[in-house]
Amino acid sequence: MSVAVVTVSDTRTRENDTGGDLIEQRITDAGHRVVFRQIVKDEPERIGALLDHIVSETDARIVLFTGGTGIAPRDTTYDALARKLEKTLPGFGELFRMLSYQEVGAAAMLSRATAGVYRGRVVVSMPGSPNAVQVAMDSLILPELQHLAWEVAR
Repeated sequence: MSVAVVTVSDTRTRENDTGGDLIEQRITDAGHRVVFRQIVKDEPERIGALLDHIVSETDARIVLFTGGTGIAPRDTTYDALARKLEKTLPGFGELFRMLSYQEVGAAAMLSRATAGVYRGRVVVSMPGSPNAVQVAMDSLILPELQHLAWEVAR
Protein backbone atom coordinates (compact mmCIF):
# COMPACT_ATOMS: atom_id res chain seq x y z
CA MET A 1 0.00 0.00 0.00
CA SER A 2 1.31 3.47 -0.90
CA VAL A 3 0.95 5.99 1.92
CA ALA A 4 1.61 9.73 2.25
CA VAL A 5 2.55 11.19 5.65
CA VAL A 6 2.03 14.87 6.47
CA THR A 7 2.98 16.53 9.73
CA VAL A 8 1.17 19.79 10.37
CA SER A 9 3.25 22.02 12.61
CA ASP A 10 4.70 25.49 12.89
CA THR A 11 7.69 24.20 14.88
CA ARG A 12 8.55 20.64 13.81
CA THR A 13 11.48 19.82 11.55
CA ARG A 14 12.56 16.46 10.09
CA GLU A 15 14.98 16.16 12.99
CA ASN A 16 12.27 16.39 15.69
CA ASP A 17 9.17 15.10 13.89
CA THR A 18 8.59 12.19 16.27
CA GLY A 19 4.95 11.74 15.22
CA GLY A 20 5.83 11.55 11.53
CA ASP A 21 8.71 9.21 12.30
CA LEU A 22 6.41 6.93 14.26
CA ILE A 23 3.86 6.82 11.44
CA GLU A 24 6.54 6.05 8.86
CA GLN A 25 8.01 3.31 11.04
CA ARG A 26 4.61 1.70 11.63
CA ILE A 27 3.78 1.83 7.92
CA THR A 28 7.06 0.28 6.79
CA ASP A 29 7.04 -2.31 9.59
CA ALA A 30 3.62 -3.42 8.30
CA GLY A 31 5.08 -3.94 4.82
CA HIS A 32 3.68 -0.80 3.20
CA ARG A 33 5.62 2.08 1.66
CA VAL A 34 5.72 5.78 2.37
CA VAL A 35 5.76 7.47 -1.04
CA PHE A 36 5.52 11.04 0.23
CA ARG A 37 6.39 12.76 3.48
CA GLN A 38 6.36 16.45 4.31
CA ILE A 39 5.94 18.96 7.11
CA VAL A 40 3.52 21.82 6.43
CA LYS A 41 2.78 24.95 8.44
CA ASP A 42 -0.54 24.98 10.26
CA GLU A 43 -2.27 27.21 7.71
CA PRO A 44 -5.49 25.99 6.07
CA GLU A 45 -4.55 27.10 2.55
CA ARG A 46 -1.22 25.26 2.69
CA ILE A 47 -2.79 22.12 4.14
CA GLY A 48 -5.49 22.03 1.46
CA ALA A 49 -3.02 22.73 -1.35
CA LEU A 50 -0.71 19.99 -0.12
CA LEU A 51 -3.57 17.47 -0.04
CA ASP A 52 -4.42 18.40 -3.64
CA HIS A 53 -0.77 17.98 -4.62
CA ILE A 54 -0.57 14.54 -2.99
CA VAL A 55 -3.67 13.18 -4.72
CA SER A 56 -2.64 14.66 -8.08
CA GLU A 57 1.06 13.85 -8.07
CA THR A 58 1.55 10.65 -6.06
CA ASP A 59 0.10 7.16 -6.05
CA ALA A 60 -0.67 7.31 -2.30
CA ARG A 61 -3.96 5.55 -1.58
CA ILE A 62 -3.91 6.66 2.06
CA VAL A 63 -2.95 10.15 3.28
CA LEU A 64 -2.12 10.37 6.98
CA PHE A 65 -2.00 13.78 8.66
CA THR A 66 -0.65 14.29 12.17
CA GLY A 67 -0.93 17.50 14.16
CA GLY A 68 -3.19 20.52 14.25
CA THR A 69 -6.30 18.70 15.47
CA GLY A 70 -6.83 20.54 18.76
CA ILE A 71 -8.76 23.69 19.56
CA ALA A 72 -5.91 26.21 19.82
CA PRO A 73 -6.15 29.12 17.38
CA ARG A 74 -3.36 27.66 15.18
CA ASP A 75 -4.92 24.16 15.06
CA THR A 76 -6.48 24.24 11.59
CA THR A 77 -5.97 20.75 10.15
CA TYR A 78 -9.53 19.68 10.85
CA ASP A 79 -10.94 22.86 9.31
CA ALA A 80 -8.83 22.56 6.15
CA LEU A 81 -9.63 18.89 5.62
CA ALA A 82 -13.33 19.10 6.54
CA ARG A 83 -13.85 21.47 3.59
CA LYS A 84 -12.37 18.91 1.21
CA LEU A 85 -13.67 15.54 2.40
CA GLU A 86 -16.36 14.17 0.09
CA LYS A 87 -17.37 11.46 2.54
CA THR A 88 -16.59 11.38 6.23
CA LEU A 89 -15.87 8.46 8.50
CA PRO A 90 -17.25 9.73 11.82
CA GLY A 91 -16.42 6.40 13.44
CA PHE A 92 -12.69 7.10 13.24
CA GLY A 93 -12.90 10.23 15.38
CA GLU A 94 -15.40 8.65 17.74
CA LEU A 95 -13.29 5.54 18.28
CA PHE A 96 -10.08 7.54 18.55
CA ARG A 97 -11.56 9.75 21.27
CA MET A 98 -12.93 6.69 23.09
CA LEU A 99 -9.49 5.06 23.09
CA SER A 100 -7.84 8.35 24.04
CA TYR A 101 -10.26 8.78 26.93
CA GLN A 102 -8.89 5.55 28.40
CA GLU A 103 -5.39 7.07 28.23
CA VAL A 104 -5.83 10.77 29.02
CA GLY A 105 -9.34 11.11 30.46
CA ALA A 106 -11.64 13.98 29.64
CA ALA A 107 -8.90 15.80 27.68
CA ALA A 108 -9.73 13.41 24.83
CA MET A 109 -12.69 15.63 23.96
CA LEU A 110 -10.25 18.32 22.76
CA SER A 111 -9.21 16.21 19.76
CA ARG A 112 -10.79 16.84 16.39
CA ALA A 113 -9.31 13.71 14.83
CA THR A 114 -11.18 12.89 11.64
CA ALA A 115 -11.12 10.72 8.55
CA GLY A 116 -12.83 10.51 5.21
CA VAL A 117 -12.49 10.19 1.47
CA TYR A 118 -11.18 12.79 -0.96
CA ARG A 119 -10.82 12.15 -4.69
CA GLY A 120 -10.60 8.40 -4.24
CA ARG A 121 -8.09 8.55 -1.38
CA VAL A 122 -8.55 7.80 2.29
CA VAL A 123 -7.54 10.80 4.40
CA VAL A 124 -6.94 10.43 8.13
CA SER A 125 -6.07 13.20 10.55
CA MET A 126 -4.78 12.44 14.04
CA PRO A 127 -3.19 14.49 16.81
CA GLY A 128 0.53 15.12 16.80
CA SER A 129 1.61 13.63 20.10
CA PRO A 130 3.53 10.37 19.78
CA ASN A 131 1.13 8.64 22.19
CA ALA A 132 -1.89 9.71 20.15
CA VAL A 133 -0.18 8.61 16.92
CA GLN A 134 0.58 5.22 18.44
CA VAL A 135 -3.04 4.74 19.55
CA ALA A 136 -4.42 5.78 16.15
CA MET A 137 -1.95 3.72 14.13
CA ASP A 138 -1.96 0.53 16.20
CA SER A 139 -5.62 0.38 17.18
CA LEU A 140 -7.43 1.90 14.20
CA ILE A 141 -5.45 2.65 11.07
CA LEU A 142 -3.15 -0.33 10.55
CA PRO A 143 -5.80 -2.98 11.26
CA GLU A 144 -8.05 -1.46 8.55
CA LEU A 145 -5.54 0.09 6.13
CA GLN A 146 -5.96 -2.37 3.27
CA HIS A 147 -9.70 -2.65 3.77
CA LEU A 148 -10.10 1.14 3.67
CA ALA A 149 -8.10 1.43 0.44
CA TRP A 150 -10.01 -1.48 -1.13
CA GLU A 151 -13.41 0.01 -0.27
CA VAL A 152 -12.54 3.34 -1.85
CA ALA A 153 -11.07 1.81 -4.99
CA ARG A 154 -13.73 -0.80 -5.79
